[in-house]
Amino acid sequence: MHHVVLSLWALLVVLPLLWTVYTSFKTSREILTDPFGLPETPQLTNYTRAWQEAKIGEYFFNTLVVVGSALVIVMLLGAMCAYVLARFRFPGNRIIYFGMVAGLTFPIFLAVVPLFFVLKNMGLLDGRMGLVGVILAYVAFALPFTVFFLHSFFAGLPDEISEAAAIDGAGDFRTFFQVMLPMAKPGLASVAIFNFLGLWNQYLLPLVLNTDRRNYVLAQGLVNLQAQQGYKVDWGGMFASVVITVIPVLVVYVIFQRQLQGGVGPSTIK
Repeated sequence: MHHVVLSLWALLVVLPLLWTVYTSFKTSREILTDPFGLPETPQLTNYTRAWQEAKIGEYFFNTLVVVGSALVIVMLLGAMCAYVLARFRFPGNRIIYFGMVAGLTFPIFLAVVPLFFVLKNMGLLDGRMGLVGVILAYVAFALPFTVFFLHSFFAGLPDEISEAAAIDGAGDFRTFFQVMLPMAKPGLASVAIFNFLGLWNQYLLPLVLNTDRRNYVLAQGLVNLQAQQGYKVDWGGMFASVVITVIPVLVVYVIFQRQLQGGVGPSTIK
């Protein structure tokens, strides 16, 4: 029975994706008259118009810069914070950890207005510096989940491993980067994918904080494109833009799928 349920779920996910892909090669007339039919002649110009005329290429580059930078920062800071909170005992340890967990329950829409004024006072809303402000907001948004997710991985690692590293003369930084961090690869891969999906599809934060059109990310660009076209919608270009937006998500999953298939528990092979 579970195979039937999983098969149905897979079809619900895969079929709309396939429909979006082959629809991106159709003309607007074909999309409106025969939405489920195959394209008579593949329209590669849909992607050209989407990339150049609709400025999806510019939005794509901005998104790569923002999401890539935020992901690297949040994974590094999150892993280090989770390791310290899981492996070291000091006054206030649990208070800091539960403070991080409490951050997961805070609705993000309540923070955008004060966050806007904080970044404005720091000069991180105008010009290209606006991208820096968005990156910092993304890091703050993803850090509590990263710490919460990785805390159990580092807490589950045997103490004998860190003790053996200390006997061999490794300091705290070397033990973390060369011993403990590689053992948490399954957890790092999992949380990296979750963070990437959440940040790549983020719309509320850039909508409020990213007001310069030169800094628009893909989510903003797609909405702006639809609003600008009005009643003369270039459906082929719109579907091509959606496919361009989805492709990086699929690439990231393919890259990390082996780590995910290896399990989500910490590796302690000696």
